Amino acid sequence: MKKIITFLLLLVSIYSCNTSQSTSDNSEIVPTKISNDTIRIENKELEYEIIIIELGFDSWLATQKPMTYYSNNFLAIKNNIYVIEWNQRVMQPLVYNPNLYELLIDYDPSNDYGIEVNYKLFMYFKFFQKKYNQRL
Repeated sequence: MKKIITFLLLLVSIYSCNTSQSTSDNSEIVPTKISNDTIRIENKELEYEIIIIELGFDSWLATQKPMTYYSNNFLAIKNNIYVIEWNQRVMQPLVYNPNLYELLIDYDPSNDYGIEVNYKLFMYFKFFQKKYNQRL
């Protein structure tokens, strides 16, 4: 297998079981660091989870603009654009490297995932583009 597989394992699973979810201020997002360069964010109340496993991502993220620099609306719009392009590339393995674009991302722009999830997903797309010289 190509060396990229060893460096890239992106498992993003954002899912929702209900279409009518109410977001409240007491919903708790629990960021948990699993190990080096693995970031896991989950919200059990809204039933979604995002896991990013990428060598160097955690240290790179620490050098970027803080979460408060961006608005949640900006991040959600950019993520929607990136996810659409990402998913199109996953569906075209003969055109785009299937070792880079392995999994579809289930991102529903009508859901409010919160600024932390949107920020980490947005920053992962930025990191991915820079590290692998890709343009989404």
